[in-house]
Amino acid sequence: MHKLVFLGAAAACWGLFAIFFHRDRSRYRNCYLLMIALLSLVPFILSLFDDNMVYMAMLMVCAVLLAILIVPFFLMYNGIVMMKKEGKHISHLLSLFFGIAILAGEIATVMLVLKLGLSGDDGPLASPFTIAVAFVSMTMIYISVSFLVFMLYTIFLQIVPIKKDFDYVIILGAGLLHGDQLSKLLKDRLDKAIEIYRKDPTPPVMVPSGGQGSDETIAEARAMKKYLLEKGIPEKDIMPEMRSTSTFENLKFSKELIDARGGRKYTALVTSNYHVYRALRYSKKNALACTGVGSRVAFYYWPSALIREYIAIHSEKKHALIFICGWLLNAALLIYFIT
Repeated sequence: MHKLVFLGAAAACWGLFAIFFHRDRSRYRNCYLLMIALLSLVPFILSLFDDNMVYMAMLMVCAVLLAILIVPFFLMYNGIVMMKKEGKHISHLLSLFFGIAILAGEIATVMLVLKLGLSGDDGPLASPFTIAVAFVSMTMIYISVSFLVFMLYTIFLQIVPIKKDFDYVIILGAGLLHGDQLSKLLKDRLDKAIEIYRKDPTPPVMVPSGGQGSDETIAEARAMKKYLLEKGIPEKDIMPEMRSTSTFENLKFSKELIDARGGRKYTALVTSNYHVYRALRYSKKNALACTGVGSRVAFYYWPSALIREYIAIHSEKKHALIFICGWLLNAALLIYFIT
């Protein structure tokens, strides 16, 4: 009987997530609804093992703890690789810094657990040192969980099947090398767009989007159009947007070009996989209905890029306020329990 109860609870959680996901993929609440849906599967999965439920629960806990221990060292190693391959720019060091911060949080958590375990009821739990350690622990747990929720939703967006009958494919620019050369990142976006074009039963109009930066000799869209032509895309199916200087403007000006044409406007938005979620948010702000499609990036590049996206999302006023309020609530609870 309990299996059916757990299955029903999981089905309800996934149903709720599916409803909100279908309504709007750009809403941040979807990140937490997905996490709740995933967690709802745990009791049901454990119930399938009957007498071995306790052992399976212990195995899951051990696996989670092992992952927690490995993550900071992986991130620090990734940061070193990123620095060697991409240079020492601050944005390339994010995974290194995040790994160090998580390791500091884990050490603080272990210290706090030992302190609470060794202290008696009358122990000096509220000493300045204990409070400082507790705040470091709480802060890194809070940030880590928040980032995990964001990461899982970003990955989920990449594995959801998409329709293949598009009318337009917007391809976001990514800067040019040496003023006029496509980067590997941008070529991957274009190749993904070409893949969509060739699989579509009614070939869509390609909209390479990107203006000319101060260090570029031609507009990004012009260089992208040249690449598409070289790959066999007919010129009649290419409609470049060459005014934009940011992702927001990419979508704003691309929408203007699309709206100026008649007919159906079912649109795909192609960008790097780590960037899809934020691009969808900008699409909504521009009232552009589209399906986000992510192109692959080098594995070593992905962690730092995703951390950058996480920071960008939480720099928005609304999400910054929610994030700070959540931290303050956790801080208040922490002070209540240790004093």
